[in-house]
Amino acid sequence: MKIAITGVTRGLGRALAEEFIRGGHTVLGCGRSGEAIFDLRLTHASPHDFSVVDVALDSKVAIWAAKVLENECPPDFLINNAGVMNRLAPLWEQDDREFTKLVDVNIRGVQNVIRHFVPAMVARKKGVIVNLSSGWGRSVSPEVAPYCMSKWAIEGLTKALAAELPPGLAAVPLNPGVIDTDMLRACWADGASAHPKADQWAKVAAPFILKLGSKHNGQSMTVGGFDD
Repeated sequence: MKIAITGVTRGLGRALAEEFIRGGHTVLGCGRSGEAIFDLRLTHASPHDFSVVDVALDSKVAIWAAKVLENECPPDFLINNAGVMNRLAPLWEQDDREFTKLVDVNIRGVQNVIRHFVPAMVARKKGVIVNLSSGWGRSVSPEVAPYCMSKWAIEGLTKALAAELPPGLAAVPLNPGVIDTDMLRACWADGASAHPKADQWAKVAAPFILKLGSKHNGQSMTVGGFDD
């Protein structure tokens, strides 16, 4: 399988990339950290490929997509994983700059990737788009209102996309569950360590994702065993 993943430099994206590669799949990933991308390139040679891309910048996503889609070979799975968390505070204390940055990455970034990858998948009439949602895309908590908003948006955007796709494709909003990552520690430092690490999660999540297909189009899914 050919798998494109955003946000591969750390957390769930890095763990997924490593697990897919161990499974014999080709991973084409992007992330904002040049140092981490360089490390991935050294560790995983061709046919894997990793690029420095800020998904919030449409022009950068366009260049990355053109590289991945050369030879008219779109990915079998497109996984929008890149995301950021807001600073913990009541909504009225969230400043415009921080709020805009979160929207640019968590929502506009997903649309930028869809805009440049999905036409090739539609033309081939095959492929699965997995947009990482969250338990906070289906519920809410105090002090994370911007993040909740962005993941509720991903749920709606993905379900609407699913209604637009032709037969043979699928768009799935996927709640990864509660995983001990830097993002979780940023908002729940005391409780994060009680949950599985990203590499443990990926051993379950990678095969779960690979089983997603057209019959799951538009369904809100959760990686089994990690939702509490």
